[in-house]
Amino acid sequence: MLRGLLPGTAPLRSSRDFRLLWCSGFVTSFGTVLTLLAIPVQIKEITGSPLAVGLLGTVELVPMVVFGLYGGVLADALDRRLMAVVTELVLGVLSAGLLVNALLDRPLLWPLYAAVSAAAVVQGLQGPALTAMVPRLVPADLMAEAMALNSLRANISAIGGSAVAGVLISLLGLPTAYLVDVVTFACSVLLMLRVRPQPVTGHSSAPSLSPLAAGVRYALARPVLVGSYLVDLVATALALPFALFAFLAADLGADLGAPWTLGLMFSATAAGGVLAAATSGWAARIRRHGVATLLASAAWGVAVAGAGLSPWWPLTLGALALGGAAHFVADLFRGVLWNHLVPDRLRGRLAGIELLVGSAGPQLGDLRAGVFGGFLGIRRAVWTGGLACVAGIGMVAAGARALVRYEYEPAECEAGRLCSPVPD
Repeated sequence: MLRGLLPGTAPLRSSRDFRLLWCSGFVTSFGTVLTLLAIPVQIKEITGSPLAVGLLGTVELVPMVVFGLYGGVLADALDRRLMAVVTELVLGVLSAGLLVNALLDRPLLWPLYAAVSAAAVVQGLQGPALTAMVPRLVPADLMAEAMALNSLRANISAIGGSAVAGVLISLLGLPTAYLVDVVTFACSVLLMLRVRPQPVTGHSSAPSLSPLAAGVRYALARPVLVGSYLVDLVATALALPFALFAFLAADLGADLGAPWTLGLMFSATAAGGVLAAATSGWAARIRRHGVATLLASAAWGVAVAGAGLSPWWPLTLGALALGGAAHFVADLFRGVLWNHLVPDRLRGRLAGIELLVGSAGPQLGDLRAGVFGGFLGIRRAVWTGGLACVAGIGMVAAGARALVRYEYEPAECEAGRLCSPVPD
């Protein structure tokens, strides 16, 4: 029974290229977490202003969205591995620039914002290529296992990177964190170079903005895809409480200490995701991916509501861990569904749309949390968001009947081919 819960490792064992790409992602995501934590710390040291730290999200969003869409076009027109390697090199150069700035006697503020904005541009170009590569490297019947392994990698990096970053920054200083990130980028590039080239297919289009419209039309013509986008938007825009964690920690952490409570809150969701990924062996046996996505997203809303209603920090952390597990399951089945529905010639452009949805939802969630937190109070803003998420998921389920009916049929799906109830 326990063996059936363990995550499948068949994608790592059967596909050399997926194994290399997975290891590359693990190394680089670990280093990226170090930098993501080091930059806010450095801005705080330079300015002492919470507003200055909060502006980081603003300088990231627009470049990520705009260039993510165009990155999707490029991923369908150029060698995807080449795009991944070049953008990884550029990201490494940006981290090296942060290292040089940190070594100055008086580090400058503007390079931090410039690096964050430039990194958002590069990551927007890179993300669709990396996403579109996976279905070429893994058979369709192993896609759920591949998605689970990718999520496990991300959550382990988030937890481990956060812990290491705290030690490095406290004991060795900010330059050490940036230096480690530069080294991880170098290792990641070496691993990516060993992946076989991923050239364009016979259906490729020229790298211009006009093919983007074809991707948008394809997505809008597939009710299953539209429904999955709505599920993600509802879950993140209505029930993402991260912007309120600092205030909730101050309310709950009187005994433990608010800073410790805040750190545990951020770790709890990642820990829940790791636990869910580590016991995700059952996921490969699920065929009703739309229903699974809806149920998991509703469970996320219930968990967030529980975190807002809990008067005791251990219960709050438990609710957030359950929420992290539910969020992992929802993302897992959305990813599997997406890879089965989208043909290879459009995967780059559709990945760009996914990036747009995935970036817009959390930003709207932070805005909603801040506004409602001011009007309703912190706790009420959290639990009402969770309940609104559950209600919103119910409305999506009632309206997106194609998503509810969708069932993956392995016999009709082969790696690299479209698996969709809607004819292409």
